[in-house]
Amino acid sequence: MLEFFAIIISISALFGYINHRWLKMPTTIGVMLISVVLGIALKVTENFNPTYISPLRNFLAGFDFSSFVLDFILCFLLFAGSLHVNLSQLKGARASVFTYSTLGVLVSTAIIGLATHVIVGWFGYDINLLSCFLFGALISPTDPIAVIGILSQYQIPKKLKTEIIGESLFNDGVGVVVFAVIFSLITGGAEAFTASNIFEIFAVEVIGGLGIGLVIGYIGYMLMKSIDHYQTEILITLAVVTAGYSIASHFHASGPLAMVVAGLLIGNNGKQHAMSDLTAEYIDKFWELIDEICNTILFVLMGLEIFLVPFDTSYLLIGTILIFVSLVARYISLLPAFFLFNRKESDKSLNLAVLTWGGLRGGISIALALSIFNKVEGSSLFIVSTYCIVLFSILVQGLSIQKLLKRYK
Repeated sequence: MLEFFAIIISISALFGYINHRWLKMPTTIGVMLISVVLGIALKVTENFNPTYISPLRNFLAGFDFSSFVLDFILCFLLFAGSLHVNLSQLKGARASVFTYSTLGVLVSTAIIGLATHVIVGWFGYDINLLSCFLFGALISPTDPIAVIGILSQYQIPKKLKTEIIGESLFNDGVGVVVFAVIFSLITGGAEAFTASNIFEIFAVEVIGGLGIGLVIGYIGYMLMKSIDHYQTEILITLAVVTAGYSIASHFHASGPLAMVVAGLLIGNNGKQHAMSDLTAEYIDKFWELIDEICNTILFVLMGLEIFLVPFDTSYLLIGTILIFVSLVARYISLLPAFFLFNRKESDKSLNLAVLTWGGLRGGISIALALSIFNKVEGSSLFIVSTYCIVLFSILVQGLSIQKLLKRYK
């Protein structure tokens, strides 16, 4: 375990140094670009001389990226992201954020699932519709890690920025729940297709996640309120994250939703009533550092994992088509709610363009795709397509969003 972390952290530090020294891109984009180039180079090299590359392949193959993201690093990243969200601003945009992160995810899942079923049929693949909906569920949510890591560096109107970040925090949890429900239907057989069963899974995941996050966050808040010692209070926030996520997983509730609620509670009520200015400063700096380190490691691993992805010409072509399908699906899923809750906005078309183009996909989608490998029909195709969409999202949308944002006065 120590050797593994030594290798990963050393690679992450090296890529981070190269990016800040020469590329000067946003960290998440820069380190992922370097690792993707290295992953592709290793894959090409392996075709000519696999002997020298086999140790690295064995090393990456022995690492469970999906479990690392979903069961470990995600809790820290979601808590760190929600810790800095202004709750009063989020309340002002609560209607749009709620609609985007629930109805928007469901509509996008349906559109992408149906379109994927048709497109793979054109290429001669017979993949059942429910598996295509599963792919739609894993690719529809925007990734808060990518969104916050990239968009936080740009000047955006406050309301729009709150909508994008708030949506990404909550639709991630909703997307994982939808994914879990569809996966249960696929693996559970015909008896799983009952309204009561689907409702039970949703209720446990969503209500359980929100409830656990509220309880564990409130306990942490009360403990922090009773003392004034920033070292201990930082430990309390770490306990909230690790214990809260573990408890949610134990009861099959949504850990991501629990972390978002706990982070919002401590980041707002906690800073106002339970922390001194010194403690609040140290907690902000600590979690900013955790966020930066975890982000760098995550995006380095995302790039290197491409070395293990099976390359097939038809898979790549389908993945390229699905890039445009995912963008169209996001635009359509946002459209009704956007005009309903943004009637008074002056730059409607620009705001909708930023919401659509700024809906970045990232490591969570890849982790979910890898978690179904050899468990669901068409899993290899879905993994390649997910990589195509995520790479386009991070490298193209992430780098070009600044040009779109310059249109704001």
